Amino acid sequence: MIDHFGINCADVQASAKFYDVVLGTLGFSRQMDYGVAIGYGRDGFPWFWLSSYENLPANREVHIAFKAEDAAAVRSFYETALSLGAESLHAPRMWPEYHEHYYGAFVRDPDGNNIEAVTHRANEGD
Repeated sequence: MIDHFGINCADVQASAKFYDVVLGTLGFSRQMDYGVAIGYGRDGFPWFWLSSYENLPANREVHIAFKAEDAAAVRSFYETALSLGAESLHAPRMWPEYHEHYYGAFVRDPDGNNIEAVTHRANEGD
């Protein structure tokens, strides 16, 4: 349902290094790079953009959930993000309060955004 969205970053290159690796665990990569704006996605289509916010007020936290193929990809995303210095918000687990197959993990990115990897096809024990 989302065509594309973006976040502003204090240091777009530092954020790009983080997202290059952590989004790679979900099968996403840089699709376009203009230096001050970098788009991530698949098959030539950028859905998620980073840009700088020079001379603008500080960024407010946003929540972004990235689609993962399965529970293993959610765990890989989480472990990779932590290895890159991300703050853990919620370790990978089932979230039955959302629905019975919701499996997600949440971290804080270099600019303080709450990012999540989620699959809607998990079962308890995955």
